[in-house]
Amino acid sequence: MNYHRASWLCSAISRKHGTACLRYYSQGTRNTAKAKAQSKIAHIDAERHFSPALVDSFHRKHDYLRISLTERCNLRCFYCMPSEGVELSPADHILTDDEIIRLANLFVRSGVTKIRLTGGEPTVRKGLDGIIRRLNELRPLGLESIGMTTNGIALHRRLPSYVENGLTHLNLSLDTLDPFKFEIMTRRPGHDAVLRSLDVALHSPGLRSVKLNVVVVKGLNDSEVLDFVRLTADKNISVRFIEFMPFTGNKWDKAKMIPSSQLLEIVSGEYPSIIRAPDELNDTARSWKIPGHVGSLGFISSMSDHFCSSCNRLRLTADGQIKVCLFDAKEVSLRDEMRRGASDAELLNVIGLAVQGKQEKHAGMEDIDVITNRPMILIGGTQPRKSRVRSLPRLPAHAYFLDDTLLLPHLHRRWSSSSSQSDLRLTHIGSDGRPCMVDVGNKDVTKRSATASGRIYIPRSAYNLVTGSGDADSTDKTIQKARSKGDVMTVAQLAAIMGCKRTSDLIPLCHPLQISNVSVTLTPECGVSPVPPPGDQGGLEYSIKCTATVACEGKTGVEMEALTAVSVGLLTVWDMLKAVAGKEMKIGEIIVTHKTGGKSGDFTRDA
Repeated sequence: MNYHRASWLCSAISRKHGTACLRYYSQGTRNTAKAKAQSKIAHIDAERHFSPALVDSFHRKHDYLRISLTERCNLRCFYCMPSEGVELSPADHILTDDEIIRLANLFVRSGVTKIRLTGGEPTVRKGLDGIIRRLNELRPLGLESIGMTTNGIALHRRLPSYVENGLTHLNLSLDTLDPFKFEIMTRRPGHDAVLRSLDVALHSPGLRSVKLNVVVVKGLNDSEVLDFVRLTADKNISVRFIEFMPFTGNKWDKAKMIPSSQLLEIVSGEYPSIIRAPDELNDTARSWKIPGHVGSLGFISSMSDHFCSSCNRLRLTADGQIKVCLFDAKEVSLRDEMRRGASDAELLNVIGLAVQGKQEKHAGMEDIDVITNRPMILIGGTQPRKSRVRSLPRLPAHAYFLDDTLLLPHLHRRWSSSSSQSDLRLTHIGSDGRPCMVDVGNKDVTKRSATASGRIYIPRSAYNLVTGSGDADSTDKTIQKARSKGDVMTVAQLAAIMGCKRTSDLIPLCHPLQISNVSVTLTPECGVSPVPPPGDQGGLEYSIKCTATVACEGKTGVEMEALTAVSVGLLTVWDMLKAVAGKEMKIGEIIVTHKTGGKSGDFTRDA
């Protein structure tokens, strides 16, 4: 083996393994090629110092830092965010750009070679381009890669700029290839946008790798595993199947978690020629390759077969806490130390103490802390608000909730209550598990009506403007702007009627109806205060109540039409008054108060 070939091998092993040796390479020795490579590695390691602060008591070197840029997200994935939402940290608690770069600089100088930007959703952070560009300037200090994990909703137009500024690795989160199921899982639309982002990523030569993260939940998207595998046939992508993991508020259940070994069996049954692929050092995924496929597969078995012994990751939360393990609730605030005036040496000492406290491995599935640990959306931030308490029938263990919607495995199975013989099911889900319109062909045509109401709470200045009372200054430009739009309640009334008639265009799967009458009234009220939410000490005393009654002769009810009329009417009031009171108004209490006709009979809500 000549010197140049041995030197190349040394460099390659150094980049991949980072191991050390006690001797320098000597061309005249009779050592094996492996020993020569190790000698070269030792020389490189000697030149680049690795801080003891990033080595834990189990001798694991932590050269990978994940930085959360924000707690905010433009999706509401059920396994990540509690259905009741989370309490976001105050803006001044979030790390500034300069604080992020200072910590990144310190970590890189101490031995970190890989940084990944996460969230929340990192693309909602203002100035992301600048953060990537400033991180890219750390390459002379030893930084080798800058990655990002994103849901891809707002990525396809911005990705070229991110790559130009230094982004090298991209992980896209996409748990289903079905756009309808996507909205169920994320509680938001945007499936097409994610696919566009994937296409742009695959055509970005500056990206070294593109990975697709798929969280697999039993009975929800496990039937799509082979569909994701087929993506690797002609796309240079690594599809990584991730076991459903427990976090605060995500209703984790062991019964919903499919071990990676079972997923591999499913894939092997369809592709018996699948072979094990070499893993990157410290990689969380076990990699596999199907002969003839351009891409590859990976299985991340955080729950069933953890990889703690090779863990090299540290996490920096958006509010500046360092977490040494995803499943460990303990955190140390680097933000507070920085703002106290700590030097880099003092910060590194704090980091070292946190790293030394890292356990050998996280707890088992039944013992992982989901009470004091944060929701996945935060991994940094405060605890979530308390859930709304609702009285619900007892459900089987395999049932679960997304928002306030009961969702059963395969989206269409029925369950029977022990106290009732009737079945509870989603009427808009067909036998094939896909959303569909309710079949009303066999229903009788009857007279039906529905009344709905709601309120928008407004400040006194807006109330005086609407009613013509008080002493509103007609010379005020914002008052003039609001008045220039016309009579607030007349416009809102017309908008409510128009919205009612367009309900089937606005609400998916809603039947178009031949409406016979729509009646909308808007009434200014004084002295009616909303029930303040927890922590809100205030309350507005003025409001406008919108009431809509809709009638038809048809095979289905008009409750949706009444609710749509009220919603559009109140939103129009908001739009008309936003120049005067945009930050103070509240819309609420939109309910059906009365209905007649139909198989379920008449209904009147108690006052």
